[in-house]
Amino acid sequence: MPDYHAPIEDMRFVLNELAGLQDIAQMPGFEEATPDVVDAILDEAGKLAGEVLAPLNHIGDRQGCVLENGVVRTPEGFKDAYRQYVQSGWNALPFEPEFGGQGLPWVVAQAIQEMWNSANMSFALCPLLNVGAVELLQVHGSPDQQATYLPKMVSGEWTGTMNLTEPQAGSDVGAAKTRAVKDGEAYRITGQKIYITYGEHDFTDNIVHMVLARTPDAPAGTKGISLFIVPKYLPKEDGSAGERNDLRCVSIEHKLGINASPTCTMAYGDNGGAVGFLVGEENRGIEYMFTMMNNARLSVGVQGVAIAERAYQQALAYARERVQGRPVDGSSKQAVPIIRHPDVRRTLMTMRARTEAARALAYVTAGALDHARRHPDEAVRRDHQINRLELLTPVVKAWCTDLGCEVASQGMQVHGGMGFIEETGAAQHYRDARITPIYEGTNGIQAMDLIGRKVLRRKAEPVRDLTADMKQTVERLRGANGEDLPALGAGLKEAVETVEKATDWLMEAEARDPAEPGAGAAPYLDMLGGVTAGWLMARGAEAAARRLAENGVGDQRFLRAKIVTARYYADNLLPHALASANSAMKGSKGVLALDEDAF
Repeated sequence: MPDYHAPIEDMRFVLNELAGLQDIAQMPGFEEATPDVVDAILDEAGKLAGEVLAPLNHIGDRQGCVLENGVVRTPEGFKDAYRQYVQSGWNALPFEPEFGGQGLPWVVAQAIQEMWNSANMSFALCPLLNVGAVELLQVHGSPDQQATYLPKMVSGEWTGTMNLTEPQAGSDVGAAKTRAVKDGEAYRITGQKIYITYGEHDFTDNIVHMVLARTPDAPAGTKGISLFIVPKYLPKEDGSAGERNDLRCVSIEHKLGINASPTCTMAYGDNGGAVGFLVGEENRGIEYMFTMMNNARLSVGVQGVAIAERAYQQALAYARERVQGRPVDGSSKQAVPIIRHPDVRRTLMTMRARTEAARALAYVTAGALDHARRHPDEAVRRDHQINRLELLTPVVKAWCTDLGCEVASQGMQVHGGMGFIEETGAAQHYRDARITPIYEGTNGIQAMDLIGRKVLRRKAEPVRDLTADMKQTVERLRGANGEDLPALGAGLKEAVETVEKATDWLMEAEARDPAEPGAGAAPYLDMLGGVTAGWLMARGAEAAARRLAENGVGDQRFLRAKIVTARYYADNLLPHALASANSAMKGSKGVLALDEDAF
């Protein structure tokens, strides 16, 4: 299998030039995130990803997980890799120091998370869900719950899960039937949950499940859902794992991809009821769980970036070594590496530009999370929370994961017939990527969330704020020297106008027929993601040009490549985003026109 090398130079560029890491490092609590520290963290994480996790990716895919007598055995090498990951302190990176965390910015943690997922997405899913569970308890857990669980979950000694889905409910969490009956200071939990990532495994001696359940007198729907901590082993007073709780994994799914990640069906209460501990108040479980879900949605978007990067690296390596066909310009009568063929070059440039654009979008959104939490000015915190983080989280989740699937598919195409053969590993990236548009809320749900909660409910103010920033960039680019930056400015100007036009349509359509915006939601999200990413690519080109003018501060080949890639995005990919806007505005009526009996 081809090696994985973390794209540290581009990560560092995006962190510093687009995500505002230098400003974030000035905020209270982030003072340790100096450039030297962050560079060292990126370098060391890249080593673990490339040398330890990546070599296990194909092994894990081939071996999968095995359920024996209620215990899940992970593939060869995974348990040892997790031990190295925990012992090196990686699990604690973004968490609060009071619970043993290192207190580093989330934007840095997301860059590291990209490495784990590029190297071995199945492995990375375990810490990814644990991050969300820790976040949930930090925000909503009681002091006793935090003292009991957070130190071990922050260190990685224990891991956390998310238990939402039930067989009869699917994405309709309000239809959940898992019951919680009060029993003294605790509750007895009975029911079944499906699709529980790392619901059972052999990495740790305890697993802490975050379970949604309904109390006997709860109202119907999502308003009657409560949240409970249900550990595999009940903690003893000294904090260690004690008596086994009444829960078990009854099966693991046989999946298209992420085969080394155990996706479990969990049964609670077969012998009287699993002991669960209420988080916060009854009937507020969905509210609390959204803390975990939004964290996971941003992380899943990063998975899309990660799998795109891995597929691109593998396709590039193959294109350089695969010799086939003579050059079209007749410069040689000998066969040449396929990277010299124009169509292969086009495919590689598309993969490269999409991946860099998605990375910029994901990191900038993670930077907004840091600003929303730590900036000393309340107005600035609120601005980043509403106008960037909340607006762009569904976009990152959906746009980046759709892109990850597309880039992985293009990677198979570069390999030709060999891409369809499992031995090359190209197909695994596509199979692994395909779950990302589905879990943590399908991308259709993300699109509905975007237009409903983030645009229509807020009278489009967050989008207007975003396009105002884009217009400032347009003005700078149009007045720049040379050919590339003004061309980027012209393309971005048209794109911003298209976003404004589509947003106006959305507001008008909602007033006419509430179903019409829903029919155009997915292409609207695709437009907003594509244009926002294009804006960030243009800003990256602007920064690269500035560095080149400053006597080439940085690697000149890298900086020139940033400008070329941004221009490629603007000329070849940004028009697709504008076409999505047209689809949203004109194509939505066709979505609803056909009677359902005629399908």
